[in-house]
Amino acid sequence: MTLSEIAPSKSKKGNVIIIDDHPIVRQGIAQLINREDDLRVCCEAGSAEQALEELAKCTCCGYDIALVDMSLPGTSGLELVKILRSRMPEMHILVISMHDESLYAERALRAGAKGYIMKQEATQKVLFAIRQILGGGVYVSDKMHIKILRGVIEHRVDDSAFPLSCLSDKELEVLRLIGMGLKTRSIAEMLGRSVKTVEAHRANIKGKLNLVNATELVKFAVQWIESGS
Repeated sequence: MTLSEIAPSKSKKGNVIIIDDHPIVRQGIAQLINREDDLRVCCEAGSAEQALEELAKCTCCGYDIALVDMSLPGTSGLELVKILRSRMPEMHILVISMHDESLYAERALRAGAKGYIMKQEATQKVLFAIRQILGGGVYVSDKMHIKILRGVIEHRVDDSAFPLSCLSDKELEVLRLIGMGLKTRSIAEMLGRSVKTVEAHRANIKGKLNLVNATELVKFAVQWIESGS
């Protein structure tokens, strides 16, 4: 199937919002998209909060697809996907991330995204993914597609190679914030949860990852963040 075969109708450009906290990344993706005849970037945002503000103000063209980075300051990309899916179910979502698809792709799809693509992929693949989703399809890499199908066929998920896969979405978010240096109370305020709830998440994370104490938890979280995994 060629790009033209899955492109939206030429009579209407697909309206795109890019949500990424790196301005250079946003500009690069915007330039790539705006060179196309059937796509245009209508808005850019550096955080989930800013994106929601921009979406609330938009009364003219509307948005067909949101490109969401997984690692956003404040509310994470994964949480933003859930929010967008709840508030704007008609809008498609493509997650563009540097994080390992083996850990995040299925989570993003379960949250409501229609696709997941690594930032290091060739630019033409980004355009292909956008058009595939706007055409009613779903996009993941061939490797991830095979992994998902194998899991469905065998009715199991192999977590042995990816220990973080055993964490819930909220536990993974708490681990990310720990790795960013936030304390329990700050995490609770950011997530809108009680301190006791965050402490319970921390305890669950330590148990699932076989970490002995809080020091090991913080060390693991920081190393994970620094590795970009």
